[in-house]
Amino acid sequence: MARQLRTGIYPGTFDPMTNGHLDIIRRALTLVDHLVVAMGINATKAPMLSFEERAALIEAEAGPIAKKLGAKITTASFSGLVVDAADAHGANVIIRGLRGGIDYEYEVQMVGMNRSMNPRVETVFLAASPETQFISSTLVRQIAGMGGDISRFVPKRVEKKILAKVAKQRKS
Repeated sequence: MARQLRTGIYPGTFDPMTNGHLDIIRRALTLVDHLVVAMGINATKAPMLSFEERAALIEAEAGPIAKKLGAKITTASFSGLVVDAADAHGANVIIRGLRGGIDYEYEVQMVGMNRSMNPRVETVFLAASPETQFISSTLVRQIAGMGGDISRFVPKRVEKKILAKVAKQRKS
């Protein structure tokens, strides 16, 4: 009997993808055969980067890692419940990164809600690496917007894209 592929979903906004996200993706790819990086679309929020830009950056940065590990990575968008997105992509595990205690409290509550809505989907927490646990997309956008150096927090491709966006916004 053939082994069933393990598919996981890693939901978030990834606006922008940070070194912390990339660390979680790298580690998740050792746990699943296929990782769907699912970007939540919220009609009330205007992201700095479009879905297409975020997807291209994720695929460019994480694709080689997946290939090296013999896994598959894809990107997708979703606008509803993450458990429904998991079902839509055949995922039986949700990957969540934890930066600290505040994340943990929120995420544990979400696990309970998700499990009650869809008991077939399990959640796995991956603790952020010490060198990335303080990084957040929000802070990266704020630092970039104020002219600060974001090179330590995001991959080089992401840095270039964010700085180009900030420069364009300043010209407008």
